[in-house]
Amino acid sequence: MVGGMVQSYGYPGATAGSAGTTSQIVSRAVAAAAANNHHSGRKGGRTSKRYSVSAFYSMAAEQDNEVEDELAQAQRRLRDLKSKISAQSKKNFVLERDVRYLDSRIALLIQNRIALSEQNEMVAHFEEHGEGDSDSYPDDRKIQLFGNLFFILQSEPRHIATLCRLVNLAEIDTLLQTVMFTLYGNQYESREEHLLLTMFQNVLAAQFETSTEFGSLLRANTPVSRMMTTYTRRGPGQAYLKSVLSEKINSLVEHKDLNLEINPLKVYEQMVAQVEHDSGHLPPDMPRSVTPEIAASNPNVQAIIQPRLKMLMEIAESFLTTIIASTNAVPYGIRWICKQIRSLTKRKSPNASEFSVCSMIGGFFFLRFINPAIVTPRAYMLMDNVPNKHPRRTLTLIAKMLQNLANRPSYAKESYMLPTNPFVEANKQRINKFLNELCEVSDFYESLEMDQYMALSKKDIVLNITLNEIYNTQSLILQHIDMLAPKEKDHIRVLVNEIGPTVTQVSRKENKTIELPLFSRWEVPIQDLTTALMSENNITQNDILYMETKAIYVQLIRSLPHLAASNVLDLDYIAETAATTKDPQLVRKGIKVKDMLRELEDAGIIDHRDRYKLLVEEITQELTHLGNLKEKVVQELESLESVYKTILDHNTYLRSQLESYKAYLQNVRIQSGGEKATKNSVGIGVEVDGAPKRPKKAPTQGPVKFTHNQLERDGVISESTVPESRRPNIFFSIAAPLPGTFIISMHFKGREKAILEMDLKLDDLLEKQQDNVELLDLEYVRLNVSKILNLLNKTFVTRQNLPRRTLTGTLFSCITN
Repeated sequence: MVGGMVQSYGYPGATAGSAGTTSQIVSRAVAAAAANNHHSGRKGGRTSKRYSVSAFYSMAAEQDNEVEDELAQAQRRLRDLKSKISAQSKKNFVLERDVRYLDSRIALLIQNRIALSEQNEMVAHFEEHGEGDSDSYPDDRKIQLFGNLFFILQSEPRHIATLCRLVNLAEIDTLLQTVMFTLYGNQYESREEHLLLTMFQNVLAAQFETSTEFGSLLRANTPVSRMMTTYTRRGPGQAYLKSVLSEKINSLVEHKDLNLEINPLKVYEQMVAQVEHDSGHLPPDMPRSVTPEIAASNPNVQAIIQPRLKMLMEIAESFLTTIIASTNAVPYGIRWICKQIRSLTKRKSPNASEFSVCSMIGGFFFLRFINPAIVTPRAYMLMDNVPNKHPRRTLTLIAKMLQNLANRPSYAKESYMLPTNPFVEANKQRINKFLNELCEVSDFYESLEMDQYMALSKKDIVLNITLNEIYNTQSLILQHIDMLAPKEKDHIRVLVNEIGPTVTQVSRKENKTIELPLFSRWEVPIQDLTTALMSENNITQNDILYMETKAIYVQLIRSLPHLAASNVLDLDYIAETAATTKDPQLVRKGIKVKDMLRELEDAGIIDHRDRYKLLVEEITQELTHLGNLKEKVVQELESLESVYKTILDHNTYLRSQLESYKAYLQNVRIQSGGEKATKNSVGIGVEVDGAPKRPKKAPTQGPVKFTHNQLERDGVISESTVPESRRPNIFFSIAAPLPGTFIISMHFKGREKAILEMDLKLDDLLEKQQDNVELLDLEYVRLNVSKILNLLNKTFVTRQNLPRRTLTGTLFSCITN
């Protein structure tokens, strides 16, 4: 097994023919496992030593790089997929942050509450400056210093924990990008995940220690709560939400007209609107507006609400049952955070009731993880579109019920939720049991210690990080240096002093991603773990020889599976067969393992007279484990492929949203006279042809034609009353006579005059999207607002006949390049 197995842990591979070197490398790995066992206070005796070494070899066998069987191929695909998910999650996080920024500014702009100077500020937020400044790129000396600094930040999570508590809400998103998606960005790698969780433990411990408001500890909108929410949005959390909630939510949302509103005031208003629509007027005894108390006492309102309540509680019960049944699928990190919250709550308040403790756990698990996904399934990639009005309200009510179940319900502000209390009372014990079961996970300290030993032996730990992430982190450290490193000789203080003053954030164009080599200036690299650790752990050479022999046999059988066809493994025959193949590697291993068998027998550890019974049993167990592992890997691969596709689709949606926003802002600036004539600028309906100029009278663009079937297929037409037989003869033409203005005409083939025409404004569409209005009614058809925005953007911006450099050089260039 030997070189390839250990290479996956960062050790250099052995050269051909260097059996001694290979053995020594494996011994280092074994010693690391032994060190972990030693430092965690292992019990003495041969059995515990054998178990520790065996466990390490089993773990290493799962990552064997030299074998090319189906398991190895599936694992390689899985590793690649996990890497892609981690990288794409970071891109989506950055896009979501930018969309959130523009979302809030667009809302003000629509309400005419942003002055021209603020519009210019929004432009600057996304603008690319100049051609790049070579001074912004750190020299070799600074690269080394930053590499040392980020090694300390990564391997000693207490520093980041302190920083997360000190920054304000305006700074937290930028820091979270670095922490969650760069510093600990490999979301499926145990060392980085465990270090990140250690950081969480530090943050939570300090939060509990200093908090005076016990009840709102995890519910307030603070940098710490934002950090916890961001953690749940990483790949493993997203995969869980999709597997557990997606089907439930989508089946509910299919019932677009199912109205389960139980707020008496809203029910009364809907009832009044329906009566007025049906009869054309209101009866004298039905006033248009009433108080909540009068609405609640109205017999007709009560009659409408009662069956809705029953159905609502049934739906909430089905959601709860699904969530409770998923305990084992909840990602380890989320369960471990729940465990820390339980432990810290009991330490903070030893006399706290079981319900109070569970309420704190629910404040994280439901409030920060489950319920946001239920309320906004589109944002959590559980649906392709925003739910319609009625299902959206039902999902909100279900989330309220689950939150009331997890917390002490207070109906003071929302008295209309009081009738759902039977659901809360009936499920109290059930939810407490579930929340406690979430906390029943083992700690990771032993495996983290081994991972840290491994890290000190690696020569090639690198961080893919942008220049702005480096400079922003340096700036934050300098701001809070007295808290992070109060002593003159503290390593972080020494490093930031040597690095010097901070560099100003560079433009998006200059913000390159670099490979930053990480190393420790103060830690001694472990060159020979065998020498360093073997003596203090009393691991003998025979222990190592036994495990190496077992490892090589497992590798030979995986490479030559027909050798395992018989009921009992014949180790002599397997070694001889490998030694006589045409594969040089297998020949070497076959010859070597024969010698190793002989050495083990000479040492009295195994006996050929019982056909090496003990060794055969352990090899068989390992092969069975790897066979089961293959099934799990294939299942995980299928699940994560679905998650990755969803993340990519979400990325496309975010880009489309961003382009619509940027084009809208561009048009606003052109119309308000705020456009500078320094760059070629492109907004929807604005054409640029070379030299920069102010488009005072923009020529009409289009019309562009689309068939009814084409728009229906692409999801732009969501509903249609046009008879099926006539749809092939229907087409739509779209023209842009002015920036941000569109004329949509519906035509029947052969007729000159349009059946209908509608004048659309871009800001009207964006306002509808802002208000979660999903459909736009055009009499004969209803258009999906998000899809028509995307179509307009694609047709009148990205499909213009412009040079590529003109588009990428616009004032609002694509911010993700």
